Amino acid sequence: MIKVLMVCHGNICRSAAAEVVFNALARQAGLEGRLFAASAAATREEIGNDIYPPMKRALERRGYDCPRHAARQTVRADYEKYDCIVGMDDENMRDMRRIYGGDPAGKLSYLMAWAGQPGRNVEDPWYTGNFEGVLSQIEAGCRSMLEKLRDARPGGLDAGRA
Repeated sequence: MIKVLMVCHGNICRSAAAEVVFNALARQAGLEGRLFAASAAATREEIGNDIYPPMKRALERRGYDCPRHAARQTVRADYEKYDCIVGMDDENMRDMRRIYGGDPAGKLSYLMAWAGQPGRNVEDPWYTGNFEGVLSQIEAGCRSMLEKLRDARPGGLDAGRA
């Protein structure tokens, strides 16, 4: 099984939504036992909190099931546990490199790089209020990622160059 970790600032908007979307798309494609996503925060600010209500509403409007979520911070051990670790923006990437002690195995990538948009950050809807637009970005990134990972094997990923 290929395990993906989605990471954003607080794990209540972007990364939590990416976890929900990626896992739903994997189920729809019949890849539930081959691809799995979890999510975490780069910071400690929202630990234990559920998906932010406006993001949860945006997900539900698009038909996603949102089980209870408890935000958590990523830890150094996650680097070994996951095959691919996906950040939403430059700040997340800096935080992840600090937490993980770099990226020696090339596991870190940006979500939008998977969608052919390297250098494009997924904006933080906590500040912009653009939950629907952010969800569209997340869906595009997750769809592309799913397509690229569907036939991959753990350990054989080149996530950093996605």
